[in-house]
Amino acid sequence: MCERLEGARRGHGGRGIKKIVLPSFEPRQKLEAAITDTINAYNQFQLPRYWGDTRRAAADGTQWNLYENNLLSERHIRYGGHGGIAYYHVSDAYIALFSHFIPCGVWEAIYILDGLSKNTSDVQPDILHGDTQAQSAPVYALAFLLGIKLMPRIRNWKDLKWYRPTPQEAYQHIDTLFTGEAIDWDLIACHLPDMLQVAQSIRAGRISPSTVLRKLGTASRKNKLYFAFRELGRVIRTTFLLDYIGDEDLRRIIQAAQNKCEGFNNFAQWAYFGADTITHNVRDDQLKVIKYNHLISNLVIFHNCHTITQALKELQTDGMKLTPELLARLSPYRTHHLNRFGLYEMKERHPHPVDYGVGFET
Repeated sequence: MCERLEGARRGHGGRGIKKIVLPSFEPRQKLEAAITDTINAYNQFQLPRYWGDTRRAAADGTQWNLYENNLLSERHIRYGGHGGIAYYHVSDAYIALFSHFIPCGVWEAIYILDGLSKNTSDVQPDILHGDTQAQSAPVYALAFLLGIKLMPRIRNWKDLKWYRPTPQEAYQHIDTLFTGEAIDWDLIACHLPDMLQVAQSIRAGRISPSTVLRKLGTASRKNKLYFAFRELGRVIRTTFLLDYIGDEDLRRIIQAAQNKCEGFNNFAQWAYFGADTITHNVRDDQLKVIKYNHLISNLVIFHNCHTITQALKELQTDGMKLTPELLARLSPYRTHHLNRFGLYEMKERHPHPVDYGVGFET
């Protein structure tokens, strides 16, 4: 709703009140609502149940080019160009749940929890994957307090510190993995009420996780809460690292989830055609471009899932036997049958109701 500033104009024959209408952010709210509706409709399909676990999601970013003379634009070392990072949270069932536009130089872990806290769709994952930049000790702690299992794909995990529960604790075969430092349990117990209050504020929608994590990004002596979050995060990360090196299936699941998120990055950029640069210099307009592209990509995924469902039903009618292994190998990230520059006819028609099932139950 537009905000209105009303002020009385005096003089000039008493011409009355002049109304100044300020800009509205309603278009972006409509975009968010359309994205949510698409996710909810996609979630009714039977086919994605064989593609992944809706309790899991992965987060990853990809660069989008911007003009160099822009407040958000930075040079990305890995991509070798000026721009920003489109940061996506993608369900393990392929659909994208949340999108954001962040600077290139920021640590991605700051924004990794925003996607789940701001997600209002029917798909509500509580296990979150990411790459190496998606983890730090305070992020592990905040995710734990929010009821989220942070399980990133970690490169060079041997370089991370593993902490002992007590200085006297020793292990027969893996003792060399642990540092000589032990967890300060008294520090965690002292600040636990404050940390729980922060988590409750995020749950209530009064503050975003990225705002909290930015405040927890400095190891200042005045920032007592940072040390408490870091200490709790050390406990959670050490426990996760033990599971990570000991469970091959877990590493395979994390890798597969992250591959799906990286696949969506390529799919979303394929859907954005006609230019390779975001030409807007206003931050809100740049974010709306990412949201529009997010919506279009999700709609194409919905269309592909519906098309595959109908094709499977026809094959089943012809006598083909469907198995869970066969259905699990399909993917909605298909583009060869789509014509981005084709003929689009605007005509009145009444589409048939969507058939979400494939007529096959495990």
